[in-house]
Amino acid sequence: MKILIIHGPNLNLLGVREPEVYGSVTMEEINQGLKQRASSHNIEIEAFQSNAEHEIVTKLQDSMDQIDFIIINPGALTHTSIAIRDSLLGIGVPFYEVHISNIFAREEFRHKSYFSDIANGVICGLGTQGYDLALRHIIDNNKDDK
Repeated sequence: MKILIIHGPNLNLLGVREPEVYGSVTMEEINQGLKQRASSHNIEIEAFQSNAEHEIVTKLQDSMDQIDFIIINPGALTHTSIAIRDSLLGIGVPFYEVHISNIFAREEFRHKSYFSDIANGVICGLGTQGYDLALRHIIDNNKDDK
């Protein structure tokens, strides 16, 4: 099994950017933790980060028929990207939407997600643990696929 982790704009600044909102864990620490947990289940993790919408769209399209699941934190593109939504629909890979902060407890413009209604699950407001919870759900619900 192979899982693609997509980190959207500014997530490369985790650990530095607004630690009171996003915590002190870095993106690399998130990726390494996911890889460690996944390896004991014979799951391969590929992590990708971009600040550019078109690069995320291209990565999703290039991953078609290459991956089994996606865990995506689209960052600010959550609230704007019809292009990423269309790519996710187009490739047909089940995905989980993760947000470190509770987007519904923040500014009103952050309350709208272009992905939540088509995601297998949405985890928000639980910090970086949201990534782990998405991975755990994939593992627990796909044991026969190992």
